[in-house]
Amino acid sequence: MEVEMKIRGLMMDPVTNMPIVILKDVNGNTILPIWVGIYEANAIALEIEKVSTPRPMTHDLLKSILQGLSATVRKVVVSELRDDTFYAVIWLEKDGQLISVDSRPSDALALALRVDCPIYVEDSVLKSSRMAAAVSDKVNNEELRRWLEGLNDEDLGRYKM
Repeated sequence: MEVEMKIRGLMMDPVTNMPIVILKDVNGNTILPIWVGIYEANAIALEIEKVSTPRPMTHDLLKSILQGLSATVRKVVVSELRDDTFYAVIWLEKDGQLISVDSRPSDALALALRVDCPIYVEDSVLKSSRMAAAVSDKVNNEELRRWLEGLNDEDLGRYKM
């Protein structure tokens, strides 16, 4: 089963100093943090902030190519969590045919923002993420999990590079 999520914000991990995309369940309080690279976070932040660039960025180019091919992005799905790595699928429609494209979650999310399509996370990923956090023997991960769960709306402000 897929759970619809929204990008709630971008923030820096206080432990690793790496960017985190925060996804939040549209019908509940479930959050899913996904650590991403600096460049990927920047691509997401540019679209969240509606910053225009003088030349198309990679995800803008991808959007233009899809439009030129008369293909639409129906949804993106964070589909799997394996060995602490998230996997995603971009679902395209072209001439009535559904096409699945393997993707990194950060690229799928950056594209989803640009084409305004729904973002989903497989329920199994949410469960695996919770179990991984619960059984983690690293104190930093447990502290970070508690910190993320305690975030309020004011904490999830705008992301600055």
